[in-house]
Amino acid sequence: MKAFSLVGECAEKSELVRRLVVECAGRGLRVSTIKRVSDAVDLERSGSGTWKHRVAGAAEVMIASASRFALLHEMPAGTIEPDVGALLAQMTPVDLVLLDGFRRSSYPKMEVVPAGRDSAVLAPKDPMILAITAEVPIAAHVPYFALSDIAALADFAIAHAWGPK
Repeated sequence: MKAFSLVGECAEKSELVRRLVVECAGRGLRVSTIKRVSDAVDLERSGSGTWKHRVAGAAEVMIASASRFALLHEMPAGTIEPDVGALLAQMTPVDLVLLDGFRRSSYPKMEVVPAGRDSAVLAPKDPMILAITAEVPIAAHVPYFALSDIAALADFAIAHAWGPK
């Protein structure tokens, strides 16, 4: 599966991923996402049945309904965080996976620069950041795209996504 990452420390990033999903799905592509979250984020509500199963020691807990399911896999203490390739291997194949975060991955990236900032922070240090996007033009050594130009952003992500065949 091909993957492309949006990186940056701003609220605009997750909204951009959402907008790219809408755009790419509207073009007929099957799209999935992976969002990188802090270990401090608990994916379950404390006290719920599945939370109790996990805390009791279940290695995996699946929640399921007629419309969706989610598999929570507990990592043993001291386990190194799985890389993007390992996470992609767990997913059903699609045309494009958009990564929300994963700035340390070796996948191609676009830096989302928050409103009010006048320069890219990550792009100068990461050769895998191939472009930047922001509300206003920002000078950088990589191409700039307007945050509002979702069609151009989707074109770029689709053209530059890559992954194991």
